[in-house]
Amino acid sequence: MNENIINNEQNLSIKSRLVNFYEKNKFLVYLTLISIIVLIIFSFFYIKNKENEQMLLAENYIDAKIFLENGEENKAKKKLKDIIMANDSTYSTLALFLLLNENLTVDQKETSELFDYILKNNKFEKELENLIIFKKALFQSNFINESELLKVISPLTSSDSIWKSHALLLLGDYFFSKNQYLKGKEFYTKVLSLKNLHNSIYDYAQSQLILINNE
Repeated sequence: MNENIINNEQNLSIKSRLVNFYEKNKFLVYLTLISIIVLIIFSFFYIKNKENEQMLLAENYIDAKIFLENGEENKAKKKLKDIIMANDSTYSTLALFLLLNENLTVDQKETSELFDYILKNNKFEKELENLIIFKKALFQSNFINESELLKVISPLTSSDSIWKSHALLLLGDYFFSKNQYLKGKEFYTKVLSLKNLHNSIYDYAQSQLILINNE
């Protein structure tokens, strides 16, 4: 009997405190509820908008490939550049790679700026970012000088990236093509010193060293 009375008094006390809190903080309670509702609505529309943007980019990417199949390269290039500027880490990257693969960019400065734009305006997983850096270095190796190339590719050669061996091979080939065999040998040797090296990469570096030694 006494326990029931005590429990009832405790319940009344809790309810009383809740009522008092509500009365004193009514405005704050309403404001919090409204903020939560607005946040939920905003999140819904944001997610929906991102989904629509993704669908549109996918459609534009498909359109660009259709233009290429029909030989309409200028239309394809415009579509792909628009996708790049949309700042979507997936489709912007695919668009740039397609531009390069189809040789739709002939202006070295413009292409370099597209690489820089993508790297600056998108967030990537580290190894995807490293792949883009490698592609940029591979493209620019045809026209930039030694110090510029070393600077561009340094994020790969100074890391444990899966693209490090490819970066070192690129530098070895760069110097080999310029008949700078000692420098080429240095980078091919670095390739062979890497752990868990793929057989094809090992064999290629080894064959290049043999060619250098025979010069």
